[in-house]
Amino acid sequence: MKKDIHPKYYDNAKVKCSCGAAFEVGSTEPEIKVEICSACHPLYTGNKKLVDTAGRVDRFQARLKKSEEMKKQAEARAEKAKSKKDEETPEEETKES
Repeated sequence: MKKDIHPKYYDNAKVKCSCGAAFEVGSTEPEIKVEICSACHPLYTGNKKLVDTAGRVDRFQARLKKSEEMKKQAEARAEKAKSKKDEETPEEETKES
């Protein structure tokens, strides 16, 4: 390797995961902090786990709940409008006769 062009390489860089696991790897950084590692990743563990780093799952579930509520309200309005239309229709027929 040429001198003074490569970053310093650490053979025993420490990796710390949010699950508590710690191990050593080679890296150009002396310490690395990660959110998910092979000890807690669903692919390696076989356990189902939602990996939610920015609250995306919660926001999606809230949006889904809101859309279901809006759908129910729309159905209720449509039913109300239909029943109101059904009530008006017989009266109009008798007036025309």
